Amino acid sequence: MACHHHPLTACHSHDPSAAANHKNLPVVFALDRAGLVGADGATHAGAYDIAYIRCIPNMSLLTPADERECRQALSTAFHQDHPVAVRYPRGAGAGVAVEAELTTLPWGKGEVRRQGKRVAILAFGTLLYPALQAAERLDATVVNMRFAKPLDEELILQMARSHEALVTLEEGCIAGGAGTGVMEVLASSGLNVPVLQMGLPDEFIEHGDPAKLLALCGLSAEGIEQAVSKRFGIVPLSLVKPAAA
Repeated sequence: MACHHHPLTACHSHDPSAAANHKNLPVVFALDRAGLVGADGATHAGAYDIAYIRCIPNMSLLTPADERECRQALSTAFHQDHPVAVRYPRGAGAGVAVEAELTTLPWGKGEVRRQGKRVAILAFGTLLYPALQAAERLDATVVNMRFAKPLDEELILQMARSHEALVTLEEGCIAGGAGTGVMEVLASSGLNVPVLQMGLPDEFIEHGDPAKLLALCGLSAEGIEQAVSKRFGIVPLSLVKPAAA
């Protein structure tokens, strides 16, 4: 329907979500091109899948950090009896060796990859690696979350209680994303911990080299370091002057 040259669509509020109406079937969704995709175009970035899947009942979402973990995530998904999605980016992986044996991941569990002080960075997906680089200069803890749904609530609360602040990091939209889920966990537990949510801005990202686009979005190692340092007043270790003898 058109009204004064403007398209007008009338539909039931449940129509946009009708594709998710097949509840609880053991289907695995391999979501390629998660995050920024470069030359595919501005509207082809996988920016909204985390936020969309988080609100679908009975559905889970894994966010592997590299090619080895992606293989493990897919194997883990095939062992579930409900719909599971695994998101991974376009292009080459981090260069991590892949095991010949098919193994699985502990369901709904993340892992601490670096122990630091003051701030804990909760990384979802391949942004784990720039997070680790930034953490070396910030002396921050880094957690590989692995799951956007279900979240590892026990680990989130552990990090919140043992650090002054949290940073959530995802190559997806911030609104409704994994970082929002982390804040929901904190709110339901009554923990008042400062959280910096980092992700893709609320706009369509132009096509281009993914590494350069990530840097423009502040999601490179340098961008993460600068944002965390500015928000929480942390001086990078390289700028700390040694104490006088």
